[in-house]
Amino acid sequence: ELLVSSVSQRMAANFLKINRKTLVRKFIFMGQIAKEKLLLENKKYYPKSEVIQFDDMETFEHTKCKPVSVTLAVEENSRRILDYQVSQMPAKGLLTQIAFKKYGYRPDHRKYGRARLFKNLKELIKPNATIKSDENPHYVNDVKKYFPKSIHKAYKGRRSAVTGQGELKKVGFDPIFSLNHTCAILRYRMSRLVRRTWSTTKKPDRLDLHLAIVALFHNRNLPTSATG
Repeated sequence: ELLVSSVSQRMAANFLKINRKTLVRKFIFMGQIAKEKLLLENKKYYPKSEVIQFDDMETFEHTKCKPVSVTLAVEENSRRILDYQVSQMPAKGLLTQIAFKKYGYRPDHRKYGRARLFKNLKELIKPNATIKSDENPHYVNDVKKYFPKSIHKAYKGRRSAVTGQGELKKVGFDPIFSLNHTCAILRYRMSRLVRRTWSTTKKPDRLDLHLAIVALFHNRNLPTSATG
């Protein structure tokens, strides 16, 4: 409950009056189980999705010079998280030169993350499903490769609102609202994803485990959840 309530691991250990190393061991154990159950429950308890939305959500490890991408796929309307993948990426914009000088070349693994995501989605969505995303040029070929019979709808990115950690958009109707709303919830529930946070991710694999815990909790507590 603490780990899905925007409480850092250090503070959770303080609340529970336990050693932080003990909490980390339990956290890793729960995260590994959550990853297995997330995929299992999506296969077992739900029919294959007909309309999904996916996009990348960015965070970082240790410093903003080491950005990380979380590629997330959700079912439209229900906002059920189908799958996610964590991938490292190079710095962009004004931080490009600073990051290269301090940490050297950082390869971009986002295409491999999308490949893993779509392989998992093959078992969770219909071959002719409608897939919605923004207009990222890399998404078109990925969708065609893994879902040639699907309908891919790409929408222009919108300006962020002040609320919702910048994930919600300043428009009357957001065509990928289910995805953006879920991203906002993840940033709210995970202290390491909150914008301008001190609680930064030190290891991407721990971000992966934390996401598994929050995603499983999120799915089980949706109004339409079949797992209770």
